[in-house]
Amino acid sequence: MAERFEDLRAWKTSRTLTNEVYAVTKRDPFQKDWALKDQIRRASISVMSNISEGFESRTRARFIDFLGRAKASAGEVRSQLVIAYDQEYLSADECNRLSDLADKVSRQLYNLIQYLEEGTGADRVRELPAEYEVR
Repeated sequence: MAERFEDLRAWKTSRTLTNEVYAVTKRDPFQKDWALKDQIRRASISVMSNISEGFESRTRARFIDFLGRAKASAGEVRSQLVIAYDQEYLSADECNRLSDLADKVSRQLYNLIQYLEEGTGADRVRELPAEYEVR
C-alpha cells in the first residue's frame, strides 16, 4: 500500500527527471539562459510537487486533479527540452534520454489517473496496483 507519496513510482521517476534537469542546466551555455533554465527547472519541480500535493490531499478527486497538473508539467518539460536541443544546449542523445524520462512519468501518471478514475468504493486514496507502472 502506498502510505507516502515517496512510495509512488511516478513520484520516484519525477524525482530522477528533476535531478537530471538540474544537472544539465548547470552546464554552460544552458546555465546562462536564465529564462529557459528557470522554466524547465520549475516545470520539473512542478511534476514532483503536484504528485505529492495531490497525494497529501487524501481525496481521490483532488489527487486526480493534481496528477493531471503533474502530467501537464511533464509535457512542458518535453517541450522545453526541444528548445534546449534547438539552442544546442543539449545533444540529441541527452534530449532523447530526458524526453523519454519525461514521457515515462507522463505515462505513469496517465495510468495512475485511469486506475483512480475506475476505482470504486471510498473517495480516499487506497492501495495502488503494480499495473500502473510503465517501463
